[in-house]
Amino acid sequence: MSSQLEQAKRLAKEAPQQAIELYSSVLFADSTSSYTVADREAALLSMAALFERMQDAAALTKLINGSQGYLTSVSKAKSSKLIRTLVDRFNGIEGGIQPQIATCQGMVEWAKGENREYLRQALETRLISLYLDNRMYTEALSLISLLLSELKKLDDKMQLVEVHLLESRVYMAIKNLPKSRAALTSARTAANSIYTPPPLQAHLDLQSGTLHAEEGDFKTAYSYFFETMEGLSVYVTPKSVDEDAASASAAGDLSSGGSPASFEQRQLQAFAYMLLCKIMIQQPDDITALLATGKTASKFRDHRAVAALQAVAKAQKQRSLADFERVLSEHREELQNDELIRNHLTALYDTLLEQNLVRLIEPYSRVEIAHIAKLIGLPIRVVENKLSQMILDKVFCGILDQGNGCLVVFPETKHDSTYETTLDTIKSLSNVVESLYVKAATL
Repeated sequence: MSSQLEQAKRLAKEAPQQAIELYSSVLFADSTSSYTVADREAALLSMAALFERMQDAAALTKLINGSQGYLTSVSKAKSSKLIRTLVDRFNGIEGGIQPQIATCQGMVEWAKGENREYLRQALETRLISLYLDNRMYTEALSLISLLLSELKKLDDKMQLVEVHLLESRVYMAIKNLPKSRAALTSARTAANSIYTPPPLQAHLDLQSGTLHAEEGDFKTAYSYFFETMEGLSVYVTPKSVDEDAASASAAGDLSSGGSPASFEQRQLQAFAYMLLCKIMIQQPDDITALLATGKTASKFRDHRAVAALQAVAKAQKQRSLADFERVLSEHREELQNDELIRNHLTALYDTLLEQNLVRLIEPYSRVEIAHIAKLIGLPIRVVENKLSQMILDKVFCGILDQGNGCLVVFPETKHDSTYETTLDTIKSLSNVVESLYVKAATL
C-alpha cells in the first residue's frame, strides 16, 4: 500500500476532506504514475466507505459516475464486483434509496454501452429489488417481464431463481398471493436443477414461510422460518469482525446474500416470524422454551423486537386487551415497521377484542353499550362498530337498539333441518317413480 493511502486512512476519522483528496489523487492519477491497480481499487472502496460514513449520497453518486474510466481498465469480473459493492454502499445512507435507484439506472445504461450483458442483468436484478423497497411495483413488474424473457433464452438458472424470487415478493406486496406462489414455485423449480447457495436458499425458505403465514398456515410457516434461521447461522460472524472484512464480504455476488450484518438481520427477522407463528396458533407458552434452547435463539433473547413479541404473547395468554394495547403503544416501532407482523397482530387484536366482547355479553339478554365499553375500557363508538360487525358475521344473534343505546341478544336458534329432509324425501320418491315408469314402459 502506498504512503498516500496509509496517510489517508489515518486522516479518515479526524479530517475526512483531506483523506478524500488523497484518495482522489490516487484513484484519478495518470496512467504513468507509480500507483498499482490494487492501490486504485483500495482508494475507490475507501472513498465509498467514507462517503457512506458521512451520509453523503450525492458525493457517492459522483464518485461512481466518475470512476467509470477506471472500471473500463480492469477486468470485467473485477469491475462487476466493484460496481455492485459501490451501489450497495447506499444502503448505509439514510434516505439514499432514490439516489441509489438513479445511480443503478445510470450504471445499467453504461453497461449497455460497454456491451456487458451479464453485468447489466445483475444490475437490473438489483434495480428490481430497489423498486420493490421503494414501492414502485409497476416499474418492478415491467423490468421483471423483460429480464425473465432474456434469462430463459440464456438458461441462466441462478439469475432466474433470484428474479423469480423478486417477482414473488412483488406480487405478495400487492396482495396477489396466487401469482406470488406461482413465481415462488418457478424459483424453486429452477433452484432444484442447480447448486443453490445457502443464503439464497434461506431467502426462498423465508418467502415460502411468509406466503404460508399470509394464507394462515402458521405451522408450516414456522418450519420454513426455522430452516431460514438455521441456514444462515454458519454465515453470521462474531460482532468483533472488522469493517474491512465486512466490506470484503459485502463485495460478493448477488446470490451470496450480502454482508454478515445483513445475514444476522435476516436471521432476526426469521426468528421474530417464528415467535409470531407461535402467538398466532395460540401457543404463547412455547416461546419461553424456544428462547431457552438453541444457540441462535439465545443470541436474540434481549433484542427489542423479541422482547416486544414476548410481551404480546404474555398479553395474549392473559387475554388482556388493555395489556395488548399497552404493548402495541410501547413497542410501536418494533411491531409496526414489519408488514407481516403488523398485519397479523392487527388480526390478533380483532380476535382478542371479539373474544372479550363475547365473554362480557354472555350473561345478558339486554345490556347498555356504554356499560360494555366501560368494562372493556374502549370508546363507545369502537365497541358499537365491533358489535355491529360481529352481528353481521353471525358471531352471535342480536340487534343494536341505538335509540336506547342497548344491545339486545337473542337466544341462538337451532337449525331446523325439516325442509332439507322433506326435499331429500321428495327427490327420492321422484327417483322411485321414474324408475317404475321406465320398468312399466318395457312390459
